[in-house]
Amino acid sequence: MAKLFFSYSHKDEELRNELETHLALLKRQGVISAWYDRRITAGCDFNQAISSELESSQIILLLVSANFLASDYCYEKEMTRALEKHKEGSAVVIPVILHPCDWQSAPFGHLRATPIDGKPVSMYANQHEAFTIIAKDVRDAAKLFPASKSSPNGKECRVDSETRVHIGDRSSNLRIKRKFDDHERDKFLEDSYEYIARYFEGSLQELPARNPQIKTRFKRLSETSFAAFIYGSGKRVAQCSIWYGGSSFGSPGISYSQSGDIQRNSFNESMNVVDDGYALQIKPLGMQMFGDHREDALSQQGAAEYYWSMFIRPLQEQ
Repeated sequence: MAKLFFSYSHKDEELRNELETHLALLKRQGVISAWYDRRITAGCDFNQAISSELESSQIILLLVSANFLASDYCYEKEMTRALEKHKEGSAVVIPVILHPCDWQSAPFGHLRATPIDGKPVSMYANQHEAFTIIAKDVRDAAKLFPASKSSPNGKECRVDSETRVHIGDRSSNLRIKRKFDDHERDKFLEDSYEYIARYFEGSLQELPARNPQIKTRFKRLSETSFAAFIYGSGKRVAQCSIWYGGSSFGSPGISYSQSGDIQRNSFNESMNVVDDGYALQIKPLGMQMFGDHREDALSQQGAAEYYWSMFIRPLQEQ
C-alpha cells in the first residue's frame, strides 16, 4: 500500500475533498492510504506532524492553483521537500492542476501534470471526468511501489521502516536534443487547436456561473474553427473567432480574429509551432505582445490563456 500526501491550500479544500472521494475505491482496495493536515489532532505540533507524514509518503499530490503558488508554506516547505524526495527516488510527485495559473514556470513545471495535458479541473464541463483521470494516474503511480522487493526492471527496491522506497542513484539531467518531423508538428498544431477550443468552451461555461449578468455562446464553425461570444445585459460585448491550418506568414498556424465570422485573410494574432530542441511549443507572432514577452514561446495552456486574455480584455478594461 502506497502512502499519499495532499499538499494544498485551504482555499481549495472543497476540490481536495471531492478528489479524495474519487480516491475512495483505491483506499478500499488497499492500493493507497491518504493523509492531509485536517487529520492533525488538537495538541499536536502542526509543523512536526506535517513533516513526519510528508517524509513517510510515497505519492505526493500538489494541488496546484494560484492559491497554492501564493502559499509560503505550500511552496517553500511542502513543495520543496516533495521535489527533493522525488529527485532522490523516495516518492513520486504529481502536480494536480485545479485552476488556471502559471504552473509551468514553477520548479515542478517539468513534471507530467494531471488531468491530461495539465488541463485544470475547473475547466472541465464535468469535473467528475477530471477527477476520474486523476484517480487513474494515482493508481498507476502506486504501481511504482510494489509490495515485493524487486522492481519490473530488475533493480532492487529496499523498503525501510518508514516505508520509503530507494531507487538507484541517477542524474536528473537526462534530456537530449532531437529533431521533430512535419507529422509531429502538424499533430501538435491540431492538438493545440483542440485544447484551445476546449479551454474556451469551458471558460465560457464558467463565466456566467460566476457573473450572473453575463451570457455566453460557443459555436463550432467547422472542424478547424470556432467562434466565441460574451453578452452583457443582452448586448454583445466581446467576440472572436479562432481557426487553424491556414497560412500564417508562409506556415500553418492558429489564428485569432476579433470578428465572430471567419476571415482567413485577416487576423489580429497568429501562432506557429516552434521547438527548442527538446519539446514542441506555440509561439505568437507578437502582434499583441509588448516588451520582453515578444520572444516567449508558450505551452498549450499558455497559448489558450493568451488568446482568452485577448478575448476577455474589453470586459476587464471597462
